Amino acid sequence: MYTLGEFIIDNRDRFLYSTESLLRLFSSIKLAAKAINKEVNKAGLTKTIIGSSGIINIQGEHQQKLDNYAHKVFIESLKSRNVVCGIASEEEKNFIMIKEENDNFSKNEYIVLLDPLDGSSNIDVNVPIGTIFSVYIRKSSINTNITLEDFLQEGHKQILAGYIIYGSSTILVYTIGNGVYGFTLDPTIGTFYLSHPNISFPEKEKIYSINEGNYDRFPIGVKHFIKYCQENKGNRPYTARYIGSLVGDFHRNMIQGGIYIYPNHSHSPNGKLRLLYECNPIAFLTEQAGGKASDGTKRILDIKPSSLHQRTPFICGPINMVNKFEAFMNKSKI
Repeated sequence: MYTLGEFIIDNRDRFLYSTESLLRLFSSIKLAAKAINKEVNKAGLTKTIIGSSGIINIQGEHQQKLDNYAHKVFIESLKSRNVVCGIASEEEKNFIMIKEENDNFSKNEYIVLLDPLDGSSNIDVNVPIGTIFSVYIRKSSINTNITLEDFLQEGHKQILAGYIIYGSSTILVYTIGNGVYGFTLDPTIGTFYLSHPNISFPEKEKIYSINEGNYDRFPIGVKHFIKYCQENKGNRPYTARYIGSLVGDFHRNMIQGGIYIYPNHSHSPNGKLRLLYECNPIAFLTEQAGGKASDGTKRILDIKPSSLHQRTPFICGPINMVNKFEAFMNKSKI
């Protein structure tokens, strides 16, 4: 069986940048993922890691204890490998500048953006949760401090994106722009093995994922699309499946065939999901798996970010399903 490290080395020609740096970056991601996996697996046995930390984060949300733990673990792990020059996390107001020993800045090229623990409200009910990560090459000179502009890049400039899902098994899924690959953790020896080569959306479309509890608040185009999904016509009705964890919902939909929808609505006029930490990396994976990601009218990966914690409506899935969603949205505006 292929380990993650072996796979990266054997496919070194697919990556335009340093294979050594990529291995070091993945080494830090794997280390943090294994530490979080360990804590998640014992969450039901101890109360010290579940529940609210009592802190309201930059998103205005109650930070869970495991949110804080995951954030700290990833930051320290990324710092220790001397491979990144800056990190932005959903849990931090500002970006983190990495400084090299005896210097005021880092000459490394990688910028990393993180959602350390997606779906953390599900921790205490044993529902799949995850980590989402995204990597860019800095825009600023390596001889200067990084700036906010290094982080505010369009999603199509990502060189790497992925997620770790902590569920019945722990799986790391990533793309470097040459397909999507999944590696499952063998907890007995702490190694990730290739388990899902060349992941792509199946041809058969059968799932729609949306929080229908917000139905009355949705734009009319979203309501019409939901009714379309429920019609007994052709290969419909589609099955409704919604976990409330982006990683969990997306992973299932990419494997089984379905669309994920988190639109804007009257209580969240700009959408709820974060463009940089959630939507861009998942959109990159979506396109690499043969799908499409949109804000309802335009491509997610073409949006120019204006702030670290910018929100956006987010729709991703098989191309035909997303195109149909956009058609309903456009028709409702006429």
